[in-house]
Amino acid sequence: MRAVSSMATRHVLTELTAAATAAGLPAVRLESVGGVDAAARVAAGEPFDLVVLAEDALAALAESGRVDPATVTPLVRSQVAVAVPAEDAEPASPPQGAAFADAAELRAALRAAARIGYSTGPSGTALVRMIADWGLDAELGDRLVQARPGVPVAASLAAGEVDLGFQQLSELVGQSGIRILGVLPEDCAIDTVFAGAVATAAEDPSAAAEVLAFLASAPARPIIVRHSFGAIPTAG
Repeated sequence: MRAVSSMATRHVLTELTAAATAAGLPAVRLESVGGVDAAARVAAGEPFDLVVLAEDALAALAESGRVDPATVTPLVRSQVAVAVPAEDAEPASPPQGAAFADAAELRAALRAAARIGYSTGPSGTALVRMIADWGLDAELGDRLVQARPGVPVAASLAAGEVDLGFQQLSELVGQSGIRILGVLPEDCAIDTVFAGAVATAAEDPSAAAEVLAFLASAPARPIIVRHSFGAIPTAG
């Protein structure tokens, strides 16, 4: 069974699909790429069985008939966090709270940063939109540095290419050469819900739906939390 996802969920999905296989469900060959690339490949008709992407990207694929709308299932909630370079080679630990007290402090940090890294995924899109809404896009200008597709912002931070980086928390935890300041404050938080769906090109839609149900089940929750995602409450 073939599945495709964005890079943001590759680690948690690797463990979740392994757990599904251990529970007696079909083995899943997971391919994780940049979210834009993943959506484009599904939209072009490449045969996958399961697709896991941000909700808006999955909704577009459902509308175009590439995934079954009836199977769209929210799986995990991801928060955007802020990180800076660090000389410490130890894997970055999860933060204990917000990086800044409020949006005003975040705006001050953006103005003070020489180079600001952000991703190609939904978190990066939301950050750029928020900066524009604040009227800072012209001021920050070419100080905004978008990571290449499939390249984590943590790598740009560790290499010294940027001095303030924004990406989903799950993508930052465990990376070396960075220090995670925390998630975005509540008054400007950026959360992304990633969902899964059975592709209309699936060879065995019923089997794919069973795997998807496992990914959203109660036994999956400890794995989801361990990877610094928020679990989506199940119905009932």
